Amino acid sequence: MDTHAMEEARQWLADRGVVELGDGWTDEEGPDRPLTANEIAHSWAGEVFSDGSRDVVEQVRLAFGLLDLLDEYWVTCEIRFEDRGTEGPLPAGPLWDGYRRRLEADRDAEAVTYSLWVDWFEDQDTAATAFAEVLGNDIDRIVVEASPAPLRRAGRVLACSGPVPWPAKQAAYDTAARLPALHEPLFKGLLAGYHDVYGQLEPTAALALLARLQLPADTPHLPQLRSVLSAGHRNHYLVPPAWDDAARGSLD
Repeated sequence: MDTHAMEEARQWLADRGVVELGDGWTDEEGPDRPLTANEIAHSWAGEVFSDGSRDVVEQVRLAFGLLDLLDEYWVTCEIRFEDRGTEGPLPAGPLWDGYRRRLEADRDAEAVTYSLWVDWFEDQDTAATAFAEVLGNDIDRIVVEASPAPLRRAGRVLACSGPVPWPAKQAAYDTAARLPALHEPLFKGLLAGYHDVYGQLEPTAALALLARLQLPADTPHLPQLRSVLSAGHRNHYLVPPAWDDAARGSLD
């Protein structure tokens, strides 16, 4: 979280008649009608990129300040719309630094991880680049240094990385497996790689990686995942009965 950017966003809204009031928001058009953070995000997040008094780097910073302030997924949608729209792409440095910093913050990051999962990672045009920017480019350093904030980022990214193409994430997965602190989120990434409709994994390589993870024996879905990978299945939606068969087998 960037406290300065958040306060800048608060002032930017106030200059437009939008102010925080108790647990909600209000604006000059209806000062007696409380508004939710989600309503403010839908009304104003896109307007950030129309603010001609700021250059594009300042607009990106302000947009992430709004994300910190409102904690609403829709703000990330507007950031992506701008990046992928006719005026895009946004400058990569500020864009991905904004994601990395919020993934490292010691606060809830659900809006950011959901954005990565359903927007950047499920889109095969952006998945490899996005994954590299938020984790793949520096996973070696993260594992060696094992500092809390970068580890927090790595765990969050791994857990939502199921849709990322296997060739784009395999090296990072292999590196992450060297650090037991990342084994649980890495398992979540593998599990999502199998179950997500856009999930991506290679059964043989994923099975070998799974064997390296130090996980409690009672980890939910561990036997089933091992079973379907051993049978050569790569995605739940290709052979839906395989998972149920594996679940029944684990109970026998």
